[in-house]
Order: sequence, then structure tokens, then C-alpha cells
Amino acid sequence: MSTVAGQLGHPRGLLGRGVGRVLDRANRSLIEASVLGAEVARGAAAADIGFGGGVGLSLLLDRVGENGTVHGVELSRDMLARAKSRFTREIGTGRLRVLEGSLTELPLADASLDAAITVNTVYFVAELDRACAELARVLRPQGRVVIGIGDPDAMTELPFTAHGFRLRPVAELTTALETAGLTVEHRLLDRKPMPGHLLIGTRAGQSKRTADE
Repeated sequence: MSTVAGQLGHPRGLLGRGVGRVLDRANRSLIEASVLGAEVARGAAAADIGFGGGVGLSLLLDRVGENGTVHGVELSRDMLARAKSRFTREIGTGRLRVLEGSLTELPLADASLDAAITVNTVYFVAELDRACAELARVLRPQGRVVIGIGDPDAMTELPFTAHGFRLRPVAELTTALETAGLTVEHRLLDRKPMPGHLLIGTRAGQSKRTADE
């Protein structure tokens, strides 16, 4: 189980290739909900941070259209190589930039994004406040950032989450985003087999809502 947990946090090697495909399938529903929550517009600059298998990159590319730009940030060099092979045309035209980096050190300029998503990644981040500060830093004034997670209580039942996962309560993630200067909307995704949560951050002063889906 510790091997599985390590691969989920940082896919690599031959096993990592299979993990990338599994991540695409297992996370697709939560990623789709995150993209919708980010309200990505045509022509926007968007990012998937910790994109894993790359399904989020495809969804964001569809949303931003031919005049938009997607930034894919990933810690795993094997997942970076996979994305570069899979999205050769989009990288060649400049619609997609694939960058090595982490949530706590984003290789992006200040106020450079209209939208950002990061799905099932914060379990592997020790410095949560720093990660949220980075997300706020790269966001434009009217931008939206979405953190997508599985339900922490449900995830404690999975055998591999005992090995290095930080299953923080939703309230702790909300506080970290608010400390970074963002207003937070919480959406509960009551889906099977794994409920999920979206934490949607906007600049303080924009409307705050709570909605269930």
C-alpha cells in the first residue's frame, strides 16, 4: 500500500505509466466538476496544477479554445514526458505550456491566470498555507481557483491513504484559502462511490455562496 500511495503522489517509472491512466479514469468526474466550477472562458489563461494523467489538460484546452492558453504544472517528470508526447500539436502551437513545478513553487508569473484547478493533490502537500498563497498569487483579480478533493472521512476507509496522505478537513482547507486572501465557496459533490468537495476561491470581495450538487 505504501508503494501505491507513493505512486499516486508522484507517478514514475513503468508503474507510473499505468498510474497515470488510472488517475485519468478515477479522477475524471471530479476534474470535470472542477473545470465547471472554475468557469473557464474562451480565450482565458487556465492551469491544471498536478495534472497527473492529463485529462484536465484536455478539458481545459476545449474550454479556452484556439485563442486561450493552458498551463500544465506537474512534479512528476514521467507525467510531464507523457503530456509532451500526448499533446505535441498543442504544445507546438503555444496553446499548452507544460512546466515542472509544485503547488508550493508555481513556475507562473503573478496575476497570470484567469482560472486554475488542482484535483486530489493537496494530500501530498505539507505546507498548505504556502500552497494556497501561491494559488492566490498567480490569480488575476477576477480569477477563480478550484481545489478538488475526495471526502476526507470516506478516504480514511481506503487502505493506501494511511501511507503519507494528509486528509485535512474541509474547514482547514477553507481557512488556508481565506488566509491567502480568497473568498471561498464550498460545493459538495454527493456522488458514488466517492463523495467529493470543491473549494472555489475568488478574490475577497466577490460573492460567497455555499451550494450542494
